[in-house]
Amino acid sequence: MHARTTETAHTAHTTQTARSARTARTARTVFGATVAMVVTCALAAVAALLLPGGGPPGRTDGRPATAAARPAAAAAPAERAADCTDPEASLRPSTADGPAVRRIKERGRLIAGVDQNSYRWGYRDPATGKLDGFDIALVRAVAKAILGDPDKVTFLAIPTNQRIPALKSGKVDIVARTMSISCDRIKEVAFSTAYFQAGQQLLVPKGSTITGIDDDSLTGRKVCAAAGSTAEAELAKRASAKVTTVPNQLDCLVRLQLGQVDAILTDNALGAGQAAQDPSVVLVGKPFTTEYYGVAVNRGSEDLVRRVNAVLDDYRAGGTSSPWMQAYRQWLARADLGITAPPEPKYRD
Repeated sequence: MHARTTETAHTAHTTQTARSARTARTARTVFGATVAMVVTCALAAVAALLLPGGGPPGRTDGRPATAAARPAAAAAPAERAADCTDPEASLRPSTADGPAVRRIKERGRLIAGVDQNSYRWGYRDPATGKLDGFDIALVRAVAKAILGDPDKVTFLAIPTNQRIPALKSGKVDIVARTMSISCDRIKEVAFSTAYFQAGQQLLVPKGSTITGIDDDSLTGRKVCAAAGSTAEAELAKRASAKVTTVPNQLDCLVRLQLGQVDAILTDNALGAGQAAQDPSVVLVGKPFTTEYYGVAVNRGSEDLVRRVNAVLDDYRAGGTSSPWMQAYRQWLARADLGITAPPEPKYRD
């Protein structure tokens, strides 16, 4: 489905459900037209995390559970942990099969940790019931490169603060979930080269007196962030705001719509998706950080890191006709993020 058609489906769906919500609640309860849809998505995420049958939490394809083998953890080079100046530098690409890639091939499926609640990135399309978005397209490209079929993927919906534990436990092979590469995170997991550039920005109701992260308008206001996110880390540096954390980013939008918080701090790329869901909210100020998304992998799976980097090299290639640009035009171009090309890859050996 084209992005415009998908967004139209979202608008029709959310308008109908919002009318029902307004009938049951007072007018002050909701200022957005999409709260019912958002609550539905949030509840769907919880339901996905509680599926019966003893399988891994968050399975979204209904297939029998098949846990990923747990690779041995690799010790971080001491000098990299102590002197982290370029966390985006990753291992050079290779298509050689190592232990991690062989495990995926023997299983016959790639197990990927994703989001199912971030519109345009990883979300369940209400018109089709299928997962779609920029991150989902990237995961499918990895599956095609390794297994020859983009549909040989088991998607696991995982909360923001469970991305690293899911990799460490071997529950997933990769995480592609708008996950920023950082010095703290490379101590625990490995990353591919960067596939997207974003920055932290505030999302507020239209007409709000909050205008930016570094002005007095935020003093004493309630600001929401996903637990385990870089937004939470940024808010910890600012004592003026009252911080609320939630498991998933979409939960912040629900709280904003219900008037329980005054603002959301999130990546501008995610915030733009939420503003597309609910036209009564808007990004304000300027992005005040520069962050790069990477595909996260268990640190004991260096061969898989190299294979994902080989996929990303092909994904970026071709200029305006590259698979990356095609996915960007489909999902993100209308967000007006000022992005014209994917980030250049950086390698460290």
